Amino acid sequence: MSDRQARGVERQIQEAEARGEFKNLPGAGKPLPGIGQPLHEDWWLRQQTTRENIGLDALPPALKLSREVELLPETLDRLKDEAAVREALDELNARIKKALIGPIDGPPLRFGLLDTEAALQAWRERRA
Repeated sequence: MSDRQARGVERQIQEAEARGEFKNLPGAGKPLPGIGQPLHEDWWLRQQTTRENIGLDALPPALKLSREVELLPETLDRLKDEAAVREALDELNARIKKALIGPIDGPPLRFGLLDTEAALQAWRERRA
């Protein structure tokens, strides 16, 4: 950007400020979200889905699986017994295996099959 362009942009910002266009913006006076927290690889997608209230069903399959794995402890904690937890893990692993073997929409998966026994043990510990 040239000096002339930079001055023009700065002038436009100052004029908009004088007109009050930057007053009462959403989030004014609040810290920026995520400051001090590590950014996920897909931070921009998470931000957009939250902002536009897009559910998991709207995501490409690879990103949907990634999000399901991230939310797995919460999902499993809603289940009543070990059989239901094992069934949910087996079903998720079947979908992960399918995604690992064949072509899938979206970015490649960055994880493999879940350790069912470890997930069950963690579920038991959270219930105790």
